[in-house]
Amino acid sequence: MSTDTGRILVVDDDRAVRSALRVNLGKAGWEVQLARDGAEAVDCLRSRPVDVVLSDVMMPNMTGLELLRVVRERWPETRVVMMTGHGSVPDAVEAMKAGADDYVIKPISRDELLVILSRALREKALRAEVVQLRAELDARYGFEQLVGVTEAMQEVYELVTAVADSDALVLLTGPTGTGKELLAHAIHRRSPRRDAPFVRVNCGALPEGLLESELFGHEKGAFTGAVRQHLGRFEQAEGGTILLDEIGEIPLQTQVKLLRVLENGEIQRLGSRSTRRVDVRVVAATNRDLRQEVRAGTFREDLYYRLHVFHIEVPPLARRRDDIPLLAQHFLERFAEKYHRPVQRISGRVMEQLLRHPWPGNVRELEHTIERAVLLCRGEELDRVQLSPVHGATETAPGVLPPGTTLPEALLDAERRYVVEALKASKGVQAQAARALGISRSNLNYRIKKLGISVKDVVYE
Repeated sequence: MSTDTGRILVVDDDRAVRSALRVNLGKAGWEVQLARDGAEAVDCLRSRPVDVVLSDVMMPNMTGLELLRVVRERWPETRVVMMTGHGSVPDAVEAMKAGADDYVIKPISRDELLVILSRALREKALRAEVVQLRAELDARYGFEQLVGVTEAMQEVYELVTAVADSDALVLLTGPTGTGKELLAHAIHRRSPRRDAPFVRVNCGALPEGLLESELFGHEKGAFTGAVRQHLGRFEQAEGGTILLDEIGEIPLQTQVKLLRVLENGEIQRLGSRSTRRVDVRVVAATNRDLRQEVRAGTFREDLYYRLHVFHIEVPPLARRRDDIPLLAQHFLERFAEKYHRPVQRISGRVMEQLLRHPWPGNVRELEHTIERAVLLCRGEELDRVQLSPVHGATETAPGVLPPGTTLPEALLDAERRYVVEALKASKGVQAQAARALGISRSNLNYRIKKLGISVKDVVYE
């Protein structure tokens, strides 16, 4: 049985329709069961569930709509496609509102039906993958709002687990939107300081003079406008954890004072002659390359090495694409509950769009994209999404392909090029190539076989 086919239950009170569909679908590779009406279909499903139910709308005893409701309640993972005549299209539309995946109009076009059934089967596989990934995540990891089971994220989880119960300084690096603040929270929650304060400072959002006051505090009269004593963020975080977010933005003069805090555990308020000891665990985060900043003279080398005690690099979403279905469903459920929307699932077409998008804004961009889509969605299925344009991308007229090339052929050719280039760059090391492509090694192996790529030929050509 092909991966594009599966088990299908055809339900129609017309014997000729049932026979024709059994022949045509059987030739296409489907394993076909037949039922004369809804009641017989339910009996078939009780004895052996199927991947897809293809049901007529108008039938005696139990209508297609009634059967649809039973299938949705008892076998929610089964996809349902409705068949209808021209005169009963409104009934098919009603079926879509009730949870049907699609519908076809009689007389049925064989090619159109096979496309619809293939799409329904892919959607079933995507949903099963989301359920499996969520179960794996729940069983193996308990990282609160952190979602991901790819190899890249497993490495991050292992590092967090290893360092959390110590007081070691942690440096989190990675592009904007990858979840560095969530990781800092996870480190705090798994530390002996979990019951003490967690204080975040956005070092890039404050001007130089105000940043020092915010970090270290000031005494009354320390400067114009200092009408009372102010405790800085280090003192506010006493006994707990302070996150110095965007630490690469700190001015050089402030870096000197920060280095003293990190080395001696002492702060000096502005306007004070004495120092005070603080007991604080420091986590720093940046989207900058601090080594480059050191070379450019904008970041102190001694501070860089002091921060680099325990480094965790957070991967961009492009390097963990297999996490996208799980992340998207996670955000959908959160925002559906927050905004009281009925949406429960993401269509296969939308999921394919999400998987193809480059996500320059990383997880945060995906989160905001799903939030907007949920707000605009009025049904149970999220069937459209607005993706942000990628700056610098070349605009191509829709539908323009090289002469004689179909869209599936063009997509396979592009996929082949990316896989081949990754294998060349890694000199055939498949684990390294998979990380570069943002997929799992098993997924890469599947693509190599599907595309007929010889790794040996690629490496030594």
